[in-house]
Amino acid sequence: MRAYWYEKAGAAAEVMHAGEMSDPSPGQGDVRVRVTHSAINPTDSKRRKTGRELQAFGRIIPNNDGAGTIDAIGAGVSPARIGERVWIFGAQAGRPSGTAAEYVALPSRQAIALPAGVDLASGSCLGVPAVTAHRGLFADGSIAGQTVLVTGAAGRVGAYAVQLAKWAGARVIGTVGSAEKAAAVRALGADLVLNYASDDVVKAVLAFPGGVGVDRIVDPAFPETIPLAPQLLRANGVIASYSSDADPAPQIPFLALMYKNITIRPLAIFGMPAEAQDRAFADITAALRVGALAHRIGRRMAFDQMAEAH
Repeated sequence: MRAYWYEKAGAAAEVMHAGEMSDPSPGQGDVRVRVTHSAINPTDSKRRKTGRELQAFGRIIPNNDGAGTIDAIGAGVSPARIGERVWIFGAQAGRPSGTAAEYVALPSRQAIALPAGVDLASGSCLGVPAVTAHRGLFADGSIAGQTVLVTGAAGRVGAYAVQLAKWAGARVIGTVGSAEKAAAVRALGADLVLNYASDDVVKAVLAFPGGVGVDRIVDPAFPETIPLAPQLLRANGVIASYSSDADPAPQIPFLALMYKNITIRPLAIFGMPAEAQDRAFADITAALRVGALAHRIGRRMAFDQMAEAH
């Protein structure tokens, strides 16, 4: 098969190589997917840039997300899976072989059947951002009837969080950084959209029906959001954050959080319990089945442009 790989950390143009490799064989409980679409997320390019897994594997075929058709199965997998159109989760998480290849073998549960009518390109968008959004929303149970604040709502995770929260029966407030992004998030169904560059977010959130703050924040910018969390969240609320890039060791307003019994929930999807992942797969598929999720592709590129795409 044709594949891309890297054996040292660095810029994609300098470290990514293309060539022929042996086709993978599915092991016990695995399926092999003929990859039609490989998706690149920030986590994939960060892994390549830092080389953080090279000590474990030596050579890595990148990219966690993708979509395609199952063409072979390992022992213990139903033959009925052959021919299934699937979206892929975590192909390269803790493993050396991701979707930047013509074939990938991975555990059967991480190749999730696509509902009829959902194209493979859309399926390839789901893995990292949709599962992250799901974990941020549902890690503590049902959100039906709650008010959820999604910061960075125009991002890939944020957009899925807005849509999954509405699908689950929540009220949604989104924050964005421009009028164009605000329009896009309104189109996804958000009940209130605020521009953090020009609006008084705390004042607007507290003026939202109920007037006591939100039940939950789903957040990609923990250092910027946590100082405001005691004002934004009602008592016993939760801030679920999936990134702290600006400061890996941010300060927190402990007493203000303590007196309101606020939970801080950092989340990393590849380390979450398998049952939580399975619930995410099931809920995302259910939302797809009723047309509740729209997808945004940044750019479509040919297979031989993989390094440029990175």
